[in-house]
Amino acid sequence: MRKAAGELVSDSAPNILLVMSDQHRADMMGCAGDPSVLTPSLDALAAEGARFSRVSCQGPLCMPSRASFMTERYVRDHGVYTNWEEIAPDTPTYAWALRDAGYHTSLLGKAHLYQDEKVTVPHIDDMASRLQALGFAEVFETGDKFIPKIPNRYTDYLAGEGLLEAYKRHVADRSYQGDNEDGQNATKCLPMWDATPMPLPLQSYVDTWHGQQAVRWIEQYDKAQPFFLFVGFPGPHDPWDAPAEAVERYRDIEISMPASTRRPATDGTGRYGALLNGFLWVSDSESMTDDAIRAMRRAYAADISVIDHAVGLMVDALARTGLLENTWIIYTSDHGEMAGSHGLMSKCVLYEPAVRVPLIIRPPGGREGLVVDTLTEHLDVPATVRHIAGAPSVEHGEGRSLVGSVRDGAPGDRTVAVSENWGFAVFETDRYKLVVDEDACSPCQLFDLSDDPHEDTNLVADPQSADVVGELMESYVRPFFRTPPARPHPSLFTGGE
Repeated sequence: MRKAAGELVSDSAPNILLVMSDQHRADMMGCAGDPSVLTPSLDALAAEGARFSRVSCQGPLCMPSRASFMTERYVRDHGVYTNWEEIAPDTPTYAWALRDAGYHTSLLGKAHLYQDEKVTVPHIDDMASRLQALGFAEVFETGDKFIPKIPNRYTDYLAGEGLLEAYKRHVADRSYQGDNEDGQNATKCLPMWDATPMPLPLQSYVDTWHGQQAVRWIEQYDKAQPFFLFVGFPGPHDPWDAPAEAVERYRDIEISMPASTRRPATDGTGRYGALLNGFLWVSDSESMTDDAIRAMRRAYAADISVIDHAVGLMVDALARTGLLENTWIIYTSDHGEMAGSHGLMSKCVLYEPAVRVPLIIRPPGGREGLVVDTLTEHLDVPATVRHIAGAPSVEHGEGRSLVGSVRDGAPGDRTVAVSENWGFAVFETDRYKLVVDEDACSPCQLFDLSDDPHEDTNLVADPQSADVVGELMESYVRPFFRTPPARPHPSLFTGGE
């Protein structure tokens, strides 16, 4: 039985602010060792909290990752293995657990927990009940950075400022439909590394606006209950369209470049090679020059800085309202971005830049900054939120609280981290990463992270690695897939060997 709306665990139950950006790779922050990315607010949180350096999202794609985050379950179990599926409205979630513990739960911004492309309503506010069913008492949903299929509060704002048509024209210029040279209908898009700035004032940019809404929410909060506020930023997801004013901050900065641009070899990777080939095709090697990658990464970093500034304003708002000393602050992202690593753009592949996500947790009052380097899974974050709140467990949830690591620096106890996407999975241990075909339960790639931290050399077919592959398959892969993957539709990738 759920508690009454105003019932509290205790009078001093802490508030929780969880900020989730979209597609922020873990290494592009100052506190993560990249001084070319300007993140003073996130660096300040890390200096007063714990930064986790080896966090694997459960799927390097929006909806698989977010479904795992909500349910604390692996993609294998909830079945959202692409953006074409969604968790059922009656699914147990950490948000419901927080409601049970007496928290007021609010979602502001991007959620991406249902298939909005199938929705036909006059306004996204009409879909609030879909997210309320997952445990959010208060919903201010918007959407992604692309032109919204459904009007929302951000487009309402743009319309009121006379900026909506300029926004629509910019997006229309990024892609169009028409006949190709053979007279066949086709869609032509600018390359994924296009970095044309959004022609809007910085103060009206999508991520700036979301930060402003979060600040307003904090300033106006007046309920007796402790709050859990989830703020979902649409950026720094592509398109790489940070306004010129934001990019200008990076004019004299030599932006970091990928540690490795060696493109993946697909021979010997089985059906996984079809997925790799798809992203190799999108990331055309002839036109994706170093200058193109550099421009993309500069615009990407500029958007990260916009979000970083918004996070700083939220912290300031908590301090102004006297809430900071009783509020946990968590920053993370749903998945990473290749950003030129291995000559690739986007995500979905199972390399570290796509799978690894940032995670910073600052407890009330702060603590001496520390870095936790042990294996962590993204579903441990909602488990940590529940622990903070004194909330009950989530049915079938597999998350493990990180509160001990934050408070005492205690290392985590995971020996393997799992991420899944499109019917493939990667199993990462302290030293190795093994990519497998879930349906065939067969190995596709093996990387020795000790000797090859940038994942350049696939050892899966090396006879000297046979024992390693066998051990990983026996210890982790086969036990994991004794529970067959929930797969509403078969995998599309039938190419390769």
